[in-house]
Amino acid sequence: MIAITGGTLLTMDGRGAFRGTVIVDGPTIHSVGSAVEIPPGCTVIDAPGSYVTPGLIDAHTHLGLEEEIYRIEGDDVNEIHEPVTPQLMAADGVNYYDLGFKDALRGGVTRSLCMPGSANVIGGQAVLLKHLAPRAVQMIDRNPWGVKAALGENPKRVYSALKKTPVTRMASASLLREALYTASRAMEKGEALSSAEFFKWEPIMRVLRKEQPLLLHVHRADDILTALRIKEEFDFNLVIQHGTEAFMVAEELNRHQVPVCLGPLLVNRAKVEMKEVSFKNAARLAELGVEFCLITDHPVVPVEQLRVCAALAAREGLAEEQALAAVTINAASIIGAADRLGSISAGKRADLVIFDGHPLEFRSRICQVMVDGLLWGEIIE
Repeated sequence: MIAITGGTLLTMDGRGAFRGTVIVDGPTIHSVGSAVEIPPGCTVIDAPGSYVTPGLIDAHTHLGLEEEIYRIEGDDVNEIHEPVTPQLMAADGVNYYDLGFKDALRGGVTRSLCMPGSANVIGGQAVLLKHLAPRAVQMIDRNPWGVKAALGENPKRVYSALKKTPVTRMASASLLREALYTASRAMEKGEALSSAEFFKWEPIMRVLRKEQPLLLHVHRADDILTALRIKEEFDFNLVIQHGTEAFMVAEELNRHQVPVCLGPLLVNRAKVEMKEVSFKNAARLAELGVEFCLITDHPVVPVEQLRVCAALAAREGLAEEQALAAVTINAASIIGAADRLGSISAGKRADLVIFDGHPLEFRSRICQVMVDGLLWGEIIE
């Protein structure tokens, strides 16, 4: 067992900040409180003056898939031979020895949702990764978790260059509907599918059964409205990815109970549909009651800068508690893992970060990172 003592705990479970102790037993948090008794024989990490937070969670990355320095064999993020490829799995393209995982730990990011890119209308299935494990095979937390899809400029740009459909927003929406329709017909009316067809459409069937969400890349407000229409037609769980103009359609997002993975924000306006990008958008969504978290879209923004994004959102009007929630408990909730991640609570996974100052202070350094009860230095120097 390990005891972390002397620090200010930012538990993210509604208890606020307080001086206390966290007891870790194996991969889980045993107990948390201001008057916790330390068991005999416990390894003690005394951290006076420090701040202890849950491990940060990035709900949209291409970590290990769009590699740091190894891209000599082409693009592993987008399979562009056809615009609808739900059968692909990000887990099969991840380099689990990629330097990005060390960078994530240096930034206090202990888990991330890694997904295919947005060249295709449906790009494939995401995987939830933990960034530290004794063996690479153990870095897969949950696979698959969500089907990545895209509307807007990216599919248009890619397939226009290939002189294939889709070259318009209408065609992208139509292809997404067609995929959902094909899967729903197979489910509801017993239409026979060949083995190859079943393999391709089964991930969409799981979306329709609400066993996993549709993770939809979309920036513009009109594209978000298209997504909401399609959700209403087929009744599935939708998570908006990026949502640059989500604040403009907040009422509709709330009506459909659709959350937003907001970002990347630490970027320039790389394309027309990102003209409204601003760290103020986080405060706007909070004020309008939209559930959201912050993302880096690594490597668009390096994953280790996730907390910097939270700090900049706080500087632009987002309350500190909300900014921390946006990279911890809110992210865990949106990816369906709040029962075991995102807060310092007894029974949850022991993902913890110790900072030498407040985590939203730019100059604060990370002293220690723990994932599933493993201290980073025990595995990687």
